[in-house]
Amino acid sequence: MPDPTPTDATPRDRFQQAAADRQSSAHEPEAPLWAGSYSHLAMLGTWVGGAIVTIAAVVVAALMNTPGGGWLMVLSGIGVMWLALAAWYGYRRLSVHYRLSTQRLIHEDGFLWRKVDRVELIDIDDVTYRQGPVERLLGVGTIVIASSDVTTPELRLPGIEEVSKVADIIDDARRKERRSRGLHIESV
Repeated sequence: MPDPTPTDATPRDRFQQAAADRQSSAHEPEAPLWAGSYSHLAMLGTWVGGAIVTIAAVVVAALMNTPGGGWLMVLSGIGVMWLALAAWYGYRRLSVHYRLSTQRLIHEDGFLWRKVDRVELIDIDDVTYRQGPVERLLGVGTIVIASSDVTTPELRLPGIEEVSKVADIIDDARRKERRSRGLHIESV
């Protein structure tokens, strides 16, 4: 319980006492709110594009009726494309992770070389999200965080499932953290 402020205290003394009381009660332990990784749904548009390219390549090769080596070249190209898509998908699924706590947002990226961005919630200025047409159908998207953090003024979180819900969770946590750490002159 805070010490009662004497009635003859100056406004400055009352302000300092209120600030000390608020800071001592505002330090709650950090607790997890949400965790996620790159969604398998985020690449569905890419897989559909790959299927269209595959069909188009087979149709063009059939119409051109190239002798022997032409088919081998087309099939090799298709195989390399699908291997590259599978490698990209595997890399994203294994290397991209997100964690949100009551005090910070952590974005981990990289498989061999790891990059970790930590943004304090109090530093987050704006939370938006972007979706393409296929992403809107699937409920996935990219969250864009604008912050006053020096090293990460804009942080993109691609491949988030239930993107609008997660953006709301981040924004609500940001607002709560700002309210808990802020000093309100009205309370003096």
